[in-house]
Amino acid sequence: MISLISVDEIKEGSSKGIEYQNFYLFAVKKNDQVYLYRNQCPHVGTPLEWEEDKFLDDDNELIRCSTHGALFSIDEGLCLVGPCKGKKIQKIPFLIIKGRVSVEEKHLMRRERL
Repeated sequence: MISLISVDEIKEGSSKGIEYQNFYLFAVKKNDQVYLYRNQCPHVGTPLEWEEDKFLDDDNELIRCSTHGALFSIDEGLCLVGPCKGKKIQKIPFLIIKGRVSVEEKHLMRRERL
């Protein structure tokens, strides 16, 4: 298992970018639940954040793509509005081990087709 980040580093109602050996991910914490995604828009493959660690809309209710403004649900990564409506950002399976978000390396290597 690869330990990526402490759960405490992700503030409630916010997001945090994570880089591990050129794999770019981000985590969101909402209602004490953590969600982990690959930092890649399903529309054109661009990174999602509009500023460092800023992956959410102004109300911190949806994930927003900085390129075309697509909006995704936090819990499923489903695009609700925008050019990729109906597609999902890639969710990364993880475990919380000793207070840290940890993933198996195979989940970082697997890339879904855009």
